[in-house]
Amino acid sequence: MKTILHSILDLAPIRQGGDAALAFRHTLDLAQHAERWGYHRYWLAEHHNIPGIASAATSLVIGYVAGGTSRIRVGSGGIMLPNHAPLVIAEQFGTLESLYPGRIDLGLGRAPGGDQLTARALRRGAGNNGDTFPQDLLELQAYFAPAEPGQLLSAIPGAGLNVPIYLLGSSDFSARLAAELGLPFAFASHFAPDYLDAALDLYRQNFRPSSQLTKPHVMIGVNLVAADTDEEAVRLFTSLQQMFLGIIRGTRTELPPPVETMRGLWSAVEEQHAQHKLHYSAVGSPETIRRELRTLIKQTSADEIIATAQIFDHAARLHSFEIAAGIFETLPSSRPLGASLQFERMP
Repeated sequence: MKTILHSILDLAPIRQGGDAALAFRHTLDLAQHAERWGYHRYWLAEHHNIPGIASAATSLVIGYVAGGTSRIRVGSGGIMLPNHAPLVIAEQFGTLESLYPGRIDLGLGRAPGGDQLTARALRRGAGNNGDTFPQDLLELQAYFAPAEPGQLLSAIPGAGLNVPIYLLGSSDFSARLAAELGLPFAFASHFAPDYLDAALDLYRQNFRPSSQLTKPHVMIGVNLVAADTDEEAVRLFTSLQQMFLGIIRGTRTELPPPVETMRGLWSAVEEQHAQHKLHYSAVGSPETIRRELRTLIKQTSADEIIATAQIFDHAARLHSFEIAAGIFETLPSSRPLGASLQFERMP
């Protein structure tokens, strides 16, 4: 039986009482365990000015993780391209691909990865609000193409390197663009559930084969908190619920420890809003996780699940992903037998 591809999205969480250095050590430790447990890829996300997330300098953390592992694919989920000159990203990921050949992914998004104040600080003088994302993407792809004789501007390193590009999104914009360009598409359903079905339909219906990808490839984000019992998983999940409550109230903090209950911490309206945003979450014992993942795979026909977990205790986080790895190995893939990701070169 061919099992579904399963991967990890890590935000390098900074927990209360900890710091970024501890977050990075935990990130590398989780990546090393994930490699042994059979996860396909390990992605890190670009966020800025958020106290609980340490992965702002995403390319640097990718290099740290890739250097501490040997087989698992490592990449971005994603780099927010409007924050950067395409040439800079081509050089950064050309460098990573040169150092760790066949293992680097470049996932791209068009959001700022922070609030508008942060976006202005990142994009000062550029006047870039994300509207040029399609043109920036094409420019970036051109830098990865083999250099032509007499070409005046090249990404060095970068030109001629096989760095797979993925588009990330939470609406139909990137779904349409990924389909038009024949790129794999990852939907951020773990925090933006509303347009999941519509975006996947648009992507699959309008997909055009490319040199990178001959058939659509869909990745689905899910918050995943597994524990030995449903009760313990629900308790661990309150750390993420508290973070979302902070987002609602505009009071972001480091990742808080779990609480026994959220009752009394949020209003009914706040609870409804947070629960809606976290709709695609698998939380519970192994039996519960298996049931919820089966339902998600059946609903979306996803080719790959990319799981994220904001769990305060590192040992509990490791245990959650270990439980999940065993479950993923029992879930059949929707991909036809013999299908593979030809655009990903493995070492």
